[in-house]
Amino acid sequence: MSDLNPAIERVTQRVIERSRASRQAYLDLMDREAERGSGRRSFGCSNLAHAYAGALEDQAAITAARGPNLGIVTAYNDMLSAHQPYGRYPERMKIYAREVGATAQVAGATPAMCDGVTQGEDGMELSLFSRDTIALSTAVALSHDMYDGVALLGICDKIVPGLVIGALRFGHLPAIFVPSGPMPSGIANKEKQKTRQLYAEGKVGRDELLASEMASYHSPGTCTFYGTANSNQMMMEMMGLHIPGSAFVQPGTKLRQALDRNAVHRLAELAGNRGKALARCVDEKAIINAAIGLLATGGSTNHAIHIPAMARAAGIVFDWDDLTELSHAVPQIAKVYPNGPGDVNQFQAAGGMGYVIGELLDAGLCHRDVVTVSEGDLSTYAREPGLDEEELVWREIGESGNTEMLRPASDPFQPDGGMRLVTGNLGRGCFKSSAVDKARWTVEAPCRVFDDQHDVVEAFKRGELDRDVVVVVRFQGPRANGMPELHKLTPPLGVLLDRGYRVALVTDGRMSGASGKVPAAIHVTPEALGGGPLSMLRDGDTVRLCAETGALSTDADLDAREAAPDPKTHWGTGRELFAMFRQGADSAEKGGSAMLAAAGL
Repeated sequence: MSDLNPAIERVTQRVIERSRASRQAYLDLMDREAERGSGRRSFGCSNLAHAYAGALEDQAAITAARGPNLGIVTAYNDMLSAHQPYGRYPERMKIYAREVGATAQVAGATPAMCDGVTQGEDGMELSLFSRDTIALSTAVALSHDMYDGVALLGICDKIVPGLVIGALRFGHLPAIFVPSGPMPSGIANKEKQKTRQLYAEGKVGRDELLASEMASYHSPGTCTFYGTANSNQMMMEMMGLHIPGSAFVQPGTKLRQALDRNAVHRLAELAGNRGKALARCVDEKAIINAAIGLLATGGSTNHAIHIPAMARAAGIVFDWDDLTELSHAVPQIAKVYPNGPGDVNQFQAAGGMGYVIGELLDAGLCHRDVVTVSEGDLSTYAREPGLDEEELVWREIGESGNTEMLRPASDPFQPDGGMRLVTGNLGRGCFKSSAVDKARWTVEAPCRVFDDQHDVVEAFKRGELDRDVVVVVRFQGPRANGMPELHKLTPPLGVLLDRGYRVALVTDGRMSGASGKVPAAIHVTPEALGGGPLSMLRDGDTVRLCAETGALSTDADLDAREAAPDPKTHWGTGRELFAMFRQGADSAEKGGSAMLAAAGL
């Protein structure tokens, strides 16, 4: 057992000190909620009758309070492949609950939108704020105050962070996240990537592109690239909120069913255990572990927004300075597509999260002593689940099964975690250096300024970007248009890189968790709306972006200029209904949340 890395210890203690008052206020609230107890003990008969009326098979057991009653919050829909398997989960989970003398009810459902469907489309402008909506939906579901524990069914981009935020406001209850697993692997990732770039260059048509995409995203289960959805599952393992090893077991398998059953049995066992309540599991060390896992595996840049937001819901203050300092201490020991050769199924086969956690623990690179939903500390997550005939067991993993995807901490892919803060007179932003060849870490070139991502694609098609250029896409922040992902820009900018130009992207918007090889400063704050520095840039200004020195700057005299006018808010696709979220949103570094800002968290 190694001592904890001093940089990780330093960041942890800084976060604890910074959060002392807000964390204590949160824990005091949770203690008051726990003392008040479940409403089932004090509700009137009419209230209870309403709650029991639909539970035909369990009415007698719930009425007699024979055992714990578990609430299920589900993000099921069958348009989103990752959540399609959840359709039959509630009926199975009720059976599993009865096996141990408990009952279960679906407390409520949350929306679950797919960023893959909405990429480059109007609906993407609702994506970030769907996280607030999911948190609010979770709160509504649990506000009936009928439950002794919570099972949270969600996987994808904004859904897991939203469930975490919402459930933390009921953190006096134990909670377990129940994933459903990735779809089987489709076509080779390089083949898919090649077809996308050929389409961007106009060398293949839409039919060929659609056939390629359908061969990749082809069945129920999570998309198999290591984007935000699968990074979510990684974080739940690092925080100890899954049954150990649950993240990447495929749906429809006996092992998946055994893990789901175990989750329900364990949740029933935890009901009423205040020491294992969600508020005690999600502490400063768990948040630090989530960030460490993100860095060690080269996970999604979206979590530079989600981790601070989840932390705030638990009274914890975590910022990009913390993330950057951790990044300098944590080596990258996993490479998964789009940053490596294989997808999450191959990652799992090579050792998966059990290997990653074991390596980090042995090297003193994460906190072992976190409160988990398992019977032990984080070391119980350094194994892999399996079946011994019908019995669920956990086995030691041993060495990496594929050193092109997983390496020991003593021989990492790169010595740091590859998530860097860049700062300067253009603001503060995030640079995912782990995804970019080091020769491309520094770009200094005249900029071309756009207020809309679609205009970038059109300029590319006209050949106007065939040169060294820093593409600036502004008015994409939370308050401007909901901070959409700009993943559609990756293929054309990637083509420019392949043509030999020095190209970078600077934006106050987001990039997908599947962002690839293009050097980019993203999440830039202050955002352009309201006079942020990006609103002062003009075409031809020289912009410097450097992951090595942490520079994000221009030589233009911004103080001598007026800001570009704020664009008008778009209507349609329901965007007008989210005006209150845009108006109230805070900065990306704080999580880009209107709900948390309004709550004073």
